[in-house]
Amino acid sequence: KYHPEELYAAGLFPNQSPGDDGIVAYSEKHKNESLVDSDLVTWYTFGVTHIVRPEDWPIMPIETCGFRLKPYGFFAGSPALDVPPPIAKECHGETCLKH
Repeated sequence: KYHPEELYAAGLFPNQSPGDDGIVAYSEKHKNESLVDSDLVTWYTFGVTHIVRPEDWPIMPIETCGFRLKPYGFFAGSPALDVPPPIAKECHGETCLKH
């Protein structure tokens, strides 16, 4: 759940934290709060380790990092299957209604 004072997954000062701040403390502090009709927060933390190669000199190419959010169990079935059938472009008489 969104709280404006909780900005970082590891707390306000992650490099100088004694370990009493961050996600664990946030979770404990708000464990009895309802999530209904509230803004949810995800802290995405990543690290990129670049192994140096001769091809990187004099200019290093790019190093990419990313993520995807993919719902699971959001619908009981695929909403794409609940689409009306297409209407034929050329339609003559009673046969059009059966397509």
